[in-house]
Amino acid sequence: MGFNCGIVGLPNVGKSTLFNALTQTSAAEAANYPFCTIEPNIGCIGVPNDRLEVLAKIAKSQKIIPTQVEFVDIAGLVKGASKGEGLGNQFLGHIRSTDAIIHLLRCFEDKDIAHINGEIDPIRDFSTVETELMLSDMESLEKRIERLSKKNNNLSKEAKEQFELMKEALLLLQKGEPLRSKENKSKFSSLDLLSDKPVLVVCNVSEKDAINGNEFTDTVIKYMFNQGIEIVIISAAFEAELAALTSQQEKADFLESIGLKESGLSKVIRAGYKLLNLETFFTAGPQETKAWSIIKGTKAPDAAAVIHTDFKRGFICAETIHYEDYIAFNGEQGAKAAGKLRIEGKDYVVCDSDVMLFRFNV
Repeated sequence: MGFNCGIVGLPNVGKSTLFNALTQTSAAEAANYPFCTIEPNIGCIGVPNDRLEVLAKIAKSQKIIPTQVEFVDIAGLVKGASKGEGLGNQFLGHIRSTDAIIHLLRCFEDKDIAHINGEIDPIRDFSTVETELMLSDMESLEKRIERLSKKNNNLSKEAKEQFELMKEALLLLQKGEPLRSKENKSKFSSLDLLSDKPVLVVCNVSEKDAINGNEFTDTVIKYMFNQGIEIVIISAAFEAELAALTSQQEKADFLESIGLKESGLSKVIRAGYKLLNLETFFTAGPQETKAWSIIKGTKAPDAAAVIHTDFKRGFICAETIHYEDYIAFNGEQGAKAAGKLRIEGKDYVVCDSDVMLFRFNV
């Protein structure tokens, strides 16, 4: 798995249309009325990566396996969701375990698609959903704190530390501060709270604004810049049409027809990798060529564990070739003959595009 994202937003902002486009399916109903998503929609898609095809051709692989991204689409959130309004609150649990949250904002006008609040205001919409996520976290923390308080004298050292962390998190939320700030980086990750997750804001615009955005996206960019939040501008409706095309050439031509160089899926994935500080290494052989996602700075044994925990437990070394050398010398044997295959140990920090073979013994 590369990473997984929960998609949140108000009703009728295009969440289900975006989900369908990103996962290239028609699984999520997209309709012009609130709460058309009744059950959570979950879909996976392979991360586009041109390097896989090149490696597989040289390695004469039978299969190509890209790393996967999972998207979870839940019902639209409304003001009061944390108190049971609407349907979204019923499904917040489905995104508590995700790596990040895609916050979709409506930045298009369309008289045929009703806005739940009557007018387009993406900053207000962002604040509404942000508040509901924080309120949901507060409710969760209050229950957990109350439960632990009853057995405070019998808590283990680890449980006491978690107890204090919960109280600190609750205090911040009560002050109206989301937990994902740089100052709190990774501090509250063990609590599995929604407002602690990295956020990617996606502005949903009309097709004509897909390249340069509009006055709504300009406002969002200014607001999110001050909060250090990454932004992607896409047209979900256009992406849905693009996803319906079958050949890569058709897709390339369709993108070019409106002046786009890449799809919304590629933009979201690239932004997601940046947001989560991820990079990719490869394994390549006759059976398969496969991409694996790791956090930047990961050492070789932990990268091996992504493939299988036994690889880390019995780690001996990592035979490593950089992608450019693998291509330049036509594969493993050519790279080895040219002195480009390196034997790396436990302290080696894996680099993006490394092609690796782990040696282990268990």
